[in-house]
Amino acid sequence: MVTNFISEKAKLGKNVRIWHFAYVGDNAEIGDNVKIGSLAHVDYNVKIGENTMIEGLVYIPPLSIIGKNVFIGPAAALTNDPYPASKKMMGVIIEDGAVIGSRAVIKAGVRIGKNSVVAMGAVVTKDVPPNCVVVGVPAKVKYSREEYDKKKKKWEES
Repeated sequence: MVTNFISEKAKLGKNVRIWHFAYVGDNAEIGDNVKIGSLAHVDYNVKIGENTMIEGLVYIPPLSIIGKNVFIGPAAALTNDPYPASKKMMGVIIEDGAVIGSRAVIKAGVRIGKNSVVAMGAVVTKDVPPNCVVVGVPAKVKYSREEYDKKKKKWEES
């Protein structure tokens, strides 16, 4: 019984944990201390920075770059073809410290800025500036990362 497929051409850092039925494609580069959840699909030529957590059912298409200390929630979908099905592809870039909520969808070619948050269910069609929170369909800036962190702290302390 096959539980995972991890390409022999993939480069895995130290202490990488990959859960059941995940896929890691050719030439993927995964940094130290990365966790990849069950049924996640990390396609070919993807780069993932250290200390990143990718939850189950996440799709990361070819040519995507994920920074360090990123969190990607369950069933988030990144895309690599802005006009399916075309012959030209481009990945998504998620910069260091970003948080992507569950079931968010990110259009090919979009850059998620450093320390930004994409709300659950958001559909991101344009670049997201650093240090902000985007919500909705299409996603729009709602408030700052500083405000998000205050709300998170208040929630954790209650």
